[in-house]
Amino acid sequence: MSIQLPTVYLWLVVLIACLVIEACTTQLLTIWLAVGSIGAIVAAALGLNEAVQLGICLALSFILLLLLRPMARSILHTSQDRTNADRIIDQTAIVIQTIDEKNSSGQIKLMGQVWTARAMQNDEIISEGEVVVVRSISGVKAIVERNKVDQ
Repeated sequence: MSIQLPTVYLWLVVLIACLVIEACTTQLLTIWLAVGSIGAIVAAALGLNEAVQLGICLALSFILLLLLRPMARSILHTSQDRTNADRIIDQTAIVIQTIDEKNSSGQIKLMGQVWTARAMQNDEIISEGEVVVVRSISGVKAIVERNKVDQ
């Protein structure tokens, strides 16, 4: 039984490349191929041919990907903090500059902050001093509609 050094070196290069890529991306994709390449290194050290080595690498990588990736993602999943923009949705605000899509104007004041605002209906004009409800965020603009309670 002879060890095929060139094939072992090839799998070592694959292993190192996968680890470097994984370190750069942290997407949990190439780590499974890295583990599969360890299986191929063992197969090469046992003298198995290249087709078997490749099969072991791919099979081991695929099985680990299917079985362990969802669990690893849930463990490593970090929660995202809500932003200030998330907090203003469904809140009431006061129009401090008339909201008019034709003139590309409109501002609201909410939670002590001034936001650029647009009406949900493009042809709607909402006058200064009216109370509106923020329904969504589009970029840095609050999309609002008149507060139905005040009407």
